[in-house]
Amino acid sequence: MSSHRMASPALLRRLFALPPALRRTLYSTTATTNQPDIYDVVCIGGGPAGLALLSALKANPSTQTLKIALLDAQDLGKTRDTTFVDDEYSNRCSSLTPSSVKFLRRIGVWESIASNRTQSYHAMDVWDGVSGSKIHFDSIDGQGGGLLDAVAEMVPGSRFRQSRRRYESGGLDGAVATMCENTNLTRALMARTHTTDHQSALSPAPFNILDKTRVESIHLGPEPETEAALDLSQWPIINAQTPTGNNMLAARLLVGADGANSPVRRFAEIPSHGWDYNQHGVVATLHLDQHSSQSVLRTAYQRFLPTGPIALLPLPDNKASLVWSTTPQHALQLKQLPPQDFIAMVNAAFRLVPVDIDYMLNPSSTTSPSSKLSWREPATPPSSTGLPRSFPRITGLQADTVASFPLRMRHASTYTGHRVALLGDAAHTIHPLAGQGLNLGLGDAESLADRIAYGVEHGMDIGSCWCLDGYNGDRWAKNNAMLGVVDKLQKVYSATSGPVVWGRSFGVEVLERLGAVKGALMGAAAGGR
Repeated sequence: MSSHRMASPALLRRLFALPPALRRTLYSTTATTNQPDIYDVVCIGGGPAGLALLSALKANPSTQTLKIALLDAQDLGKTRDTTFVDDEYSNRCSSLTPSSVKFLRRIGVWESIASNRTQSYHAMDVWDGVSGSKIHFDSIDGQGGGLLDAVAEMVPGSRFRQSRRRYESGGLDGAVATMCENTNLTRALMARTHTTDHQSALSPAPFNILDKTRVESIHLGPEPETEAALDLSQWPIINAQTPTGNNMLAARLLVGADGANSPVRRFAEIPSHGWDYNQHGVVATLHLDQHSSQSVLRTAYQRFLPTGPIALLPLPDNKASLVWSTTPQHALQLKQLPPQDFIAMVNAAFRLVPVDIDYMLNPSSTTSPSSKLSWREPATPPSSTGLPRSFPRITGLQADTVASFPLRMRHASTYTGHRVALLGDAAHTIHPLAGQGLNLGLGDAESLADRIAYGVEHGMDIGSCWCLDGYNGDRWAKNNAMLGVVDKLQKVYSATSGPVVWGRSFGVEVLERLGAVKGALMGAAAGGR
């Protein structure tokens, strides 16, 4: 930080040890026209990660008495009041791992999800766009569900039966992941923050949502004017512009859930390292042919092309979510195509060899992509591209859903500072090829909420490094490992030279035959160890 004057830890410990009602009385008398409003937790950022943290704090009896404020520049009321249109789906969807779903269930959020708009899938087909080598993942690889069923019947009373019970008690249905619109999730999180818990009915702490609020500055508080005054010289002070005027908030713990360009991270002077991929992610909501079986819709597909991976992820009602990582030039061309040509390009990206895909996007050609596909696809046998036999055909494009965003990798050197914690995109950004971005943020929220609860239960100052170091130790190394694996996959599959293609194809073929290793990879991707 820009200044590191010593705080008064004894005074802070005495203040935090006071009963909640007395502490709030002290807060109210401290907040004069010249003093900020004092909060235990101030979270900047009302996205899924920030809302998940506050929902977890609200769900835990140990933290329900904390005074909390959430600041966001958007109108969160619109998020809470979102109404869904039948048969239409957002282009921003996420694959929630079983670990993330379990966390959302534990804090009472999953029950508010519109379940008819989610789609679990139980298998993944992944293949190389150059060599055609492929690998198949399913719930038996990742969770052991089907295998445990069989073994438990053969070995009654064994540890396999105990494992099966643990598997069922986790509330899982054997899914590899569950597709959920981000708006569906944030609406459920907002609903959770507005519920009243019986545990806090005797002493409900203030929970203020300051949306449509712009953070003007963050700085450390002044030295106390008198010995009796609360020492805020090491507390972050947030100057915020609300629709009704200026607000000044002092945070015992300031949480940055404010995105990749995090002002909280800049205030704490925490470096963030990484690079841009020179790729854009193109997203859209697609219609699949109505002859697809339900089992097809429960499979996710991903093909690695030299320009980047393309994924088709199942949604309800024969719909699918597209995530296509490609060059900025290709992304721009795709967004400018009429619907029938965009559909043709997506079908081509899964069915044709890379040189034909590049030719179809050639801007100098006067022939439309849909016409090119009609005569190139019959000349390309599926065996030459690795196309799974169950792969559906894209038949339609939902209007106004094609969009793109730049792809980059960033990782903060630490997630914590004095009275500061980072989570979600403020701490890390990751390539979308593994669908882990939102899951990492939810894991951060779960871990930080648990550390705050631990600090409250043990009389710790929740803004001190003494309390926060456990969160950094729990999450930084795990996230760094995931970022590293995804980054290396992106680089390996971007290569087109013969030895690299041969090496990765050989590795995939070996991995396909090693069920135990596949299971370990699936378990890690699902949020396990």
